[in-house]
Amino acid sequence: MSSLKEFFWFCAGANRSILKRCPTEASKFTGIGATVFFTGLLAALSGGYAFHTIFENYYWSVAFGLLWGAIIFNLDRFIVSTMKKRKQWYKEWILASPRILLAVMLAIVISKPLELRIFSKEIDRKLVSLEETIYQKEISEVEKRYTAQLGTIQTQINTLKQEIADKAASRDELKRIAQQEADGTGGSLKRDAGPIYQIKKQDADQAQLELTRAEARNNPLIATKLNEWDRLFDQKQQEVAGLNRYPWDGMAARLEALRVLGQENKAIYTANLFIIFLFIMLECTPVLVKLMAPRGPYDELLDIREHFFKNHNLEKIAALDHATYEQLKYYSN
Repeated sequence: MSSLKEFFWFCAGANRSILKRCPTEASKFTGIGATVFFTGLLAALSGGYAFHTIFENYYWSVAFGLLWGAIIFNLDRFIVSTMKKRKQWYKEWILASPRILLAVMLAIVISKPLELRIFSKEIDRKLVSLEETIYQKEISEVEKRYTAQLGTIQTQINTLKQEIADKAASRDELKRIAQQEADGTGGSLKRDAGPIYQIKKQDADQAQLELTRAEARNNPLIATKLNEWDRLFDQKQQEVAGLNRYPWDGMAARLEALRVLGQENKAIYTANLFIIFLFIMLECTPVLVKLMAPRGPYDELLDIREHFFKNHNLEKIAALDHATYEQLKYYSN
């Protein structure tokens, strides 16, 4: 039990020789050290899970998790050990503000992989729908790229067909007028009006000739355009069929799925916030405890020891300066 307590003192960055002389301070530093240790442990689990999500290798996940936990543990221990109680409380808060900001950032980094693990079942289901959405988006992009080209060709085909249709309609109308002139139901209303009928028949024949020329000119072009349209359409179908549905389950994908779940489900969003706040409190607790705790015997003894070493060093420097001065004085004489 004593060795465990001293281990937590080490985690808190406390001077054990001074702390043993202050039994009333022991529980405070034991709690601070335990918080730092367990935060590092949670960071190791979080980092290991994050690395496993990326590489899916247990050995590397364990190794990276231990390394990440050690880094976070060292940072937390450094944050706590460099904080000292001062007589002016506002100076403590000013000096502690960068440490609190760093603790908040570490809490957010640590909490994210654990959030992904906590909501893993919901995230897996959401990833399926997001993967389908991405696949359909890729299909839409391919179709959008070909739609303009196919539309242009189809417009050209319709224009060529419309020209033939217009000339055929004109030919039919002129033939109808000539026929009505021949049977006396239209035009001059005289049956067998030879000269007038011949003129109108010539117009109908000319329209037929223009139609024949238009068909001879446009039909090959229409056939060519239709072949081009079919080729592009087949190319589009082959490109769509060649799209691969890669599994979308990386770290970034899971974070995106968690964000979407938070937007869709208020309960998940609230739980997510509370998890983040919990880790922020865990990270900030050692710093806040040191800030809020009154100045105790440990702080006084630590100041005395630091002051002693400072004066001792000043005495040594003064003695060396005096010896150097005397030596220079001796040689100058």
